[in-house]
Amino acid sequence: MADRAAGDLLERACAVYDGVVSDPGRYADDASGLVLEARAAAHPESLVVALRAQAWAERSRFADVLAKTLLDEAAQVARSHGLSVRLGEVLTSRGAVNLELGRIPAARRDLDRAHRLVGADNSAALLQQAVLLHNIGRLTDAAALYRIALTHPDATAHTRATVANNLAMIEMAHGRVHLATAALEEASRFARDAGPAQVALVKQTGGWVAVQAGRLTEGLRRFDEAAVLYEKAGLPLAEHYLEYVDALIDLRLLPEAMATSRRAIDAFDASDVPLMAAEARWRLARLCLLSGDLDQARPLAVESARTFRTQRRPVWAAQADLVDVLARTRDRDLTARDLAILRRAARTLQFRGNSSAAIEAHLAAGRAAIRLDRPVTALRDLERAWELARHAPVLQRLNGRVAAALAATVRRQDAEVLRHCRAGLADLDGHRASFDSIELRALAAGHGDELGRIALRVALRSASPAGVLGWMERTRAASSVAVDPQPVDGQDDRLAELRAAQAELDRARASGDGESAELLARVNALEGRARRSAWTREGDGRQRATVLSAQKLRQLLGERVLVEYATLDDQLVAAILDSRRTRLIRLGDPAEARSETDALLFALRRLAAGGSPAATALARRGADVALTGLHELLVAPLGLGAETELVVVPSVALWRVPWSALHTAPVALAPSASQWARTLQAPLEVDRAGTVLVAGPGLPGAVGEIDALAALHADAEVLQPPDSTVAEVARALERADLAHLACHCRLRADSPAFSSLQLSDGPLSVHEIDLRGRSPRRVVLAACDSAADVGLEGEQLLGFVSALLSRGTAALVASVVPVPDADAVTLMCALHDGLRRGESMATALHAARGSLDRDDPRTFVAWCAFSAFGAA
Repeated sequence: MADRAAGDLLERACAVYDGVVSDPGRYADDASGLVLEARAAAHPESLVVALRAQAWAERSRFADVLAKTLLDEAAQVARSHGLSVRLGEVLTSRGAVNLELGRIPAARRDLDRAHRLVGADNSAALLQQAVLLHNIGRLTDAAALYRIALTHPDATAHTRATVANNLAMIEMAHGRVHLATAALEEASRFARDAGPAQVALVKQTGGWVAVQAGRLTEGLRRFDEAAVLYEKAGLPLAEHYLEYVDALIDLRLLPEAMATSRRAIDAFDASDVPLMAAEARWRLARLCLLSGDLDQARPLAVESARTFRTQRRPVWAAQADLVDVLARTRDRDLTARDLAILRRAARTLQFRGNSSAAIEAHLAAGRAAIRLDRPVTALRDLERAWELARHAPVLQRLNGRVAAALAATVRRQDAEVLRHCRAGLADLDGHRASFDSIELRALAAGHGDELGRIALRVALRSASPAGVLGWMERTRAASSVAVDPQPVDGQDDRLAELRAAQAELDRARASGDGESAELLARVNALEGRARRSAWTREGDGRQRATVLSAQKLRQLLGERVLVEYATLDDQLVAAILDSRRTRLIRLGDPAEARSETDALLFALRRLAAGGSPAATALARRGADVALTGLHELLVAPLGLGAETELVVVPSVALWRVPWSALHTAPVALAPSASQWARTLQAPLEVDRAGTVLVAGPGLPGAVGEIDALAALHADAEVLQPPDSTVAEVARALERADLAHLACHCRLRADSPAFSSLQLSDGPLSVHEIDLRGRSPRRVVLAACDSAADVGLEGEQLLGFVSALLSRGTAALVASVVPVPDADAVTLMCALHDGLRRGESMATALHAARGSLDRDDPRTFVAWCAFSAFGAA
């Protein structure tokens, strides 16, 4: 009878261990209970198995110190009672825990002893030995053991799922996308039988592989699905955060990556997994470097490098060394020792089979060798980077193209430089086309920023003015792509919930009670959900940028003159295209233009706010001086006639210049010449007709402005508070040809996608405009700062102007500074009067500005503030 009870206890202990492996959240309490039961029954073998089950459950919660304590006891019991096979199993589990504790020698000893006890013919032991090799960077050796374990006859579904999952990671590290995908498919099949923990793990790895392969929207979807699966399985999300950070970095969502990385560090610091805690700190160091926070990047890199060396993980130590050197030398002298460290890191990463990191390291070493004037060394590393990247996924290939272009620069082969830059930007164009989100498309341009600068540098030195203009356009033309948005399930409900929460937050702020941390966190969480829903929408890949030739642009311009500005190496240049020729003018230091722009915007804000006569006079003098300075810097050197109509493509640094106030003829702005051409050629839509006039809440002059405009547009649809809700305004905008919105504008430099126009029931954000698709052919944003799009790397913009143009608007008027609403009524009525006569937006705005009394300080602000965008 006692034997039967002992056998039943052992059977239940084995079943609970299997349960913990497949679903630790569900079986953890059962394991703890069986430990107590086995102690009471004084049955050693059942106790060993139960302790191992409880330890594995604690490990799944990242309580590795407790897990090791339990496994130490299990090993002692097994050893004392001569249970050699059970001891081998316990040591296999303890090896995995010691590995996560960063105790690599102890893990190796445990696994070696387990190997002797259970024999070579044990799939679980093979798996853990492979995992150890995997984590110390011996990928080829790990893969060989994984393959043996995968086909082993005693391998469980859990073992096979883990093995295939890890093989997928190794294949992806080698850049073999098709093999990684095949391994994942195999892992998914096994995971269905292995339990929810394995399903979550494989889904997460699928996200990581998709991201590494350049399929970023697919990767994000899989990561989101994995997070849900982890939570359902009762598993912590810390490990999930680590790989999600990599995806966010590739999307250039650096603030989001930073926040996720810090969450991972907090989670690991509260647990007992030093192995992954070090990886989290290295990721944060890399993010600080990418964000320019060098003071934080270096100590984090040094700390993680020291930890990796203690853990005997040379691949990770090499990546930490890379960040350390780059942070230390970005704005300081580089030494031969720094170059040696970079080259050693590159060799280590390449030898260990981490091709993605090796490409980055060889590129860094090549750049460093150029700085140290060591061309032969530079060529070795740059050529190696290109060789590794030639057939890699798109983002790694872009790094390779940078390396190849720099190598050609060292050899003074300008044609070869431009060939690689052209090919790299074409790859980037295809990558951007995979996104439906305006935010991700704009951010992705940053991947091509260095290629654009390399090409422009060569073009300025050796190409014709038309060639320089072409390269300016090549880096910006993607802004001309209009993408039809894909519908997102539940987006209206999510946006309505966000508006309600934002309105509640605004009421709390207005009441003087201040914002509650809980309410602010809720709004931020809802914004995050809304953005992620857009990030996972895939573009159809067909909308590619078109760079128009100088000849084609000249035909479209007619008598207009195009001026496109660029900043390179602290030099401001302008390419001028007129009906006869293309010219290139160097304008000097862009810092002067930035300084004058800042002074002008400051003075305009002072004038808009009002004040004493003396303060107003001082602000007006400052504005006049700054306007004169900007004209002399940016327009006068162009040698244009006073009546010449201009199309201006500013660089991002010059976007907030009030261009209409710098020239005496009509001025139309655009993010690129190709964008302007698209708006000129945009067809009239037969299903769009009429005018919608919208007044937002909280602006005393808005209702009067809309009433005055309604007298000009007898058939206009008028929406005023409380009827000017987001739903009603969105409905009206979908079918209007001309829209005028007199609203508060709230800028969000921290999250430009959520800059918004305030309507009666809440904000209409840039994000929502992007989601909703088609926008009116012509739009007037009589809202403060509505043209203040945020500049991003790669000469891209994100804000109302860029969102409306990308959604089909062919012309709009918006302001770069706050404008007192009552003082803009005269301007707006005159503008609409010109539009009714069939004038273009730029011509109508120019005439309307001419009707203003510039001696009145507040009217002068309106004269300066508004600019026209697009050609219609």
